[in-house]
Amino acid sequence: MLQLPKNPPRYSPSVSVEDAYELCRQLIAKYSTTFYLATLLTSGTKGKSIWAIYAWCRRTDELVDGPAAALTTLETLDLWEQQLESIFAGYPSDNFDVALVDTIQRFPIDIQPFRDMIAGQRMDLYRSRYETFDDLYLYCYRVAGTVGLMSTAVMGIDTEQNTAPWNRNEEPYIPIEEAVALGIAKQMTNILRDVGEDARRGRIYIPQEDLAKFNYTEEDLLKGVVDDRWRSLMHFQITRARHFYQKAEKGLSYLSPDARLPVWAALIHYSRILNVIERNDYDVFNRRAFVPDWRKFTSLPVAWLRAQVL
Repeated sequence: MLQLPKNPPRYSPSVSVEDAYELCRQLIAKYSTTFYLATLLTSGTKGKSIWAIYAWCRRTDELVDGPAAALTTLETLDLWEQQLESIFAGYPSDNFDVALVDTIQRFPIDIQPFRDMIAGQRMDLYRSRYETFDDLYLYCYRVAGTVGLMSTAVMGIDTEQNTAPWNRNEEPYIPIEEAVALGIAKQMTNILRDVGEDARRGRIYIPQEDLAKFNYTEEDLLKGVVDDRWRSLMHFQITRARHFYQKAEKGLSYLSPDARLPVWAALIHYSRILNVIERNDYDVFNRRAFVPDWRKFTSLPVAWLRAQVL
């Protein structure tokens, strides 16, 4: 993990823009095969730009969840945000940032979602429990809903939907809420898949009010108890996550036509993790839920069809 100096010297790029994108591609291929597969379905410049955004997000997450996260302080994240400001001013801080600077120059990307993501990492430094779902929603927005906003700026909007004479004076609909919903859904999926792993790090993301609702205690969770209470609690959480996937689906038809297939593919692939959790009888303590690559490929025709007609 990168620990940041207080006054970093101005960086002189040692890689070309193309090489920087390749570094980002390698990072996403290593750490997120599901998302990487979806980006391979994205056309040219857009796909590479998604790599650049993902690389920044991944490295931001590593500051609080990586192998050297114990060294990260609020000051570390403050310095990371300063480097973000430099990136948006056109000055990369390292080789990965060269690609992000290029992406920002190509697409109308706003800096605020990036700032919000850093705010989400700050939450992980001082908070390990969430009392209500509203509390958790804010966290999920910051660490994942923001990715939907970043990506939508790259994917683009279908401006041909308002070509009818009675629509010509209407602004194209931008599916902001739906983009955020997809990020929320994916983060909730991560939370449910990683309950056991997070518990071993002292973190419980399932809201305290939900634990109480199903009479399931923190002690039960830390022990990995799988019983009818836990199954009912997980069923409730999975239903909630699927609600956000369904909300996200309603916005995909507003995306640029060349962006719909990869986003549909990512949505389908990720949502199927919830199916695996169910097939594993909700045991996320001893069995990691994942969708094998062959099943991801078999879902591509479904994603293609939905991209054409929905």
